[in-house]
Amino acid sequence: MSPSLLVVDDDETIRDTLVDFFQTLGYRSQAVASATAGRRAIAEHSPDVALVDLRLPDADGLTLLHAIRADDPEVAVIVLTGHGDVATAVRAMQDGAVDFLEKPVDLDALQAAVARASEAVRMRRELTLLRARDAGVEAAPGSLPPTLERMIDLAARNDDAPVLLVGETGTGKGFVARGIHQRSGRHTAPFIDVNCASLTATFFESELFGHERGAFTDAKQAKRGLLEIAGRGTVFLDEIAELSLESQPRLLKVVEDRIFRRLGGIAELRTEARVITATNRPLAQAMAEGRFRADLYYRLQVLTIELPPLRAQPERIGPLARTLLPRGATLSKPAIAAMLGYGWPGNIRELRNSLWRAAILADGSPIAPAHLGLAGTAENGTTSAGTLADIERQAIVAALQRTGNNRVRAAAALGIARSTLTEKIRKLGLASRPESGQDTRQD
Repeated sequence: MSPSLLVVDDDETIRDTLVDFFQTLGYRSQAVASATAGRRAIAEHSPDVALVDLRLPDADGLTLLHAIRADDPEVAVIVLTGHGDVATAVRAMQDGAVDFLEKPVDLDALQAAVARASEAVRMRRELTLLRARDAGVEAAPGSLPPTLERMIDLAARNDDAPVLLVGETGTGKGFVARGIHQRSGRHTAPFIDVNCASLTATFFESELFGHERGAFTDAKQAKRGLLEIAGRGTVFLDEIAELSLESQPRLLKVVEDRIFRRLGGIAELRTEARVITATNRPLAQAMAEGRFRADLYYRLQVLTIELPPLRAQPERIGPLARTLLPRGATLSKPAIAAMLGYGWPGNIRELRNSLWRAAILADGSPIAPAHLGLAGTAENGTTSAGTLADIERQAIVAALQRTGNNRVRAAAALGIARSTLTEKIRKLGLASRPESGQDTRQD
């Protein structure tokens, strides 16, 4: 993907000139006229390089530099000014700018500076990715439930066994599939994600198995399928319940015998790839309706992992929210209460997108319930689904049960201070619960 660039300058001529210049060089470029708009653009698009004018109508460039470094430290910032001096340049570099250029800027010098900066950003991001891959899958936001952690490890160790992931939309099936792959002995090979619902039978088979020239109207040349490309890696088939009946026997052959043919081909090819499948609704229903083969189901569900919906894990909402918050955003207490009182039908995906939208709307202030825009949630964080006291009681009881009544760990899981948890336990009439002996501190 081509590098991206953001220009923050209140001079329209300079904005247009720089955007046009860098677009001709292949950069994805955009421009804004103020520090506020610049910070919002950073949050929304995370460009590789930002060109920041030192004098802006709503803040100076160094103030914006500080904000960018706090929000997204990977963005490379180059400061531009028509009023440069040595002291300002030194301060800009000390504050994290990668370069400082005076206006009118020489376009060749600017091009070279941007090229150096974007290449450094690319290398840093690649290094981060490689380190994460070497370290294996990271803990899921808010930490995965221990039972799910054990199942991921079990699936990773037995890396020839088919795995079926079952869970509602947004519960993290793709994350878990990638985690199984990264913890397994196959982690150095590709991980390939295919959505069965997005492809017709012919295109699904062409993608998965490949095709020979002339196999269908548009097959003007032979093509390798994903099973060949994956090698000893993992092929993740999401929404497997939507797989057509015509394609199911061919997938069964792959899972059972590791053998397939390209579309239009006669030679049998062998694959070493592992197949992980996922569904957001019970396959038993599809079987009963005659839309899914029983023999394929029994082969896929050798190891079944169920991912619980977020509403069944209220103790995870606080840690998840803190992890998923965009850089620099903060949550108010009423917003946390609103999140605890909401059902999250879209699960983790909905939580992430709601927080991202709320951070943009809050524009630097603490996120309030109104910024979250959760259906059925009032401005003060109460919800029509029940009283806040009822919701808090359920969340606290679940957290205490999960942590063996250890209040330090329960408070961390809920995203509140231990003293706050102790006070809520008293007010909600839960004080009779014996506290874990692992935690003996007094509030």
